[in-house]
Amino acid sequence: MVLATLALLPALAITACAPPPQQAVRGEHPRIVSLNPCTDAILVEVARPGQIAALSAYSRDPAATSISLVLARSLPATSGTVEEIAPLRPDLVIGSTFTSPATRAALARLGIPLAEVPIAATAEESIAQVRRIAALARQGPRGEALVARIEAALAAAAPPPGAGAPITAVVWQSGGIVPGESALISDLMRRTGFASLSAARGLGQADYLPLERMIADPPRVILAAGESQSSEDRLLSHPALRELKGTVRMPFDPTLLWCGGPTMIRASARLAEVRRTVLSAAGAVPKSPFPQAAGFGGGQSAPAIKTP
Repeated sequence: MVLATLALLPALAITACAPPPQQAVRGEHPRIVSLNPCTDAILVEVARPGQIAALSAYSRDPAATSISLVLARSLPATSGTVEEIAPLRPDLVIGSTFTSPATRAALARLGIPLAEVPIAATAEESIAQVRRIAALARQGPRGEALVARIEAALAAAAPPPGAGAPITAVVWQSGGIVPGESALISDLMRRTGFASLSAARGLGQADYLPLERMIADPPRVILAAGESQSSEDRLLSHPALRELKGTVRMPFDPTLLWCGGPTMIRASARLAEVRRTVLSAAGAVPKSPFPQAAGFGGGQSAPAIKTP
């Protein structure tokens, strides 16, 4: 499943092999092939027309893209094989730390430089990646313009001074999957006035949060980040959740979860919108989060849940 696979990427990045030394990038305006949707999202913002030799095929997939499908489908794309890349004759390939050793070796034999970009766990790391990709594209000013937009969006989404304690929230994905503390979305939640329930309960990246546990000790906000085409999404709209009188369920586009760069602009704006909606409906400043932080459920037993 695309969602679960993408959710595992930050954890896998820890064990990824160190990239080999990079070759020099040729050309004043190098033509670039990008191999993953997160570098796609940055590249289309910082590169000039004609510099993008190809994006990844993931950006043409509605469940995986972080850019508009219209834009993605207007540009060439590859599935990342050397057989597809070589005829494009790029000056540079930008991949992830998951690039296979065989692909690395083949690109090296062809004399095509490979830049490997890891998954960002914080906004600062993502901003650094924007600058790096812009520098590789020889488009530093365009990179700085994107950084300025990101920083302005993060500042606009931050809670005002004296806003009170963070609002407890959980990003609940298809199948009951939650992001870990080291995920970029967790950093964005902290910046926009939320406290991650899954992190407070010791759940890691792509861990499973059962419906029974959600019912036993719910957060103030459930950010339902499901895929419309997934059969597992019925968990996110289970009738039992309607009994949680103090909990608000809000939709959260799953395409905002995977990547940084310009995606942070939309993700932080959506989180700020959710925070304002929740506080406006409550008409009060939230109390201290996690009053039952000693354990999941605070000693309560989970009620029996009947599936439809």
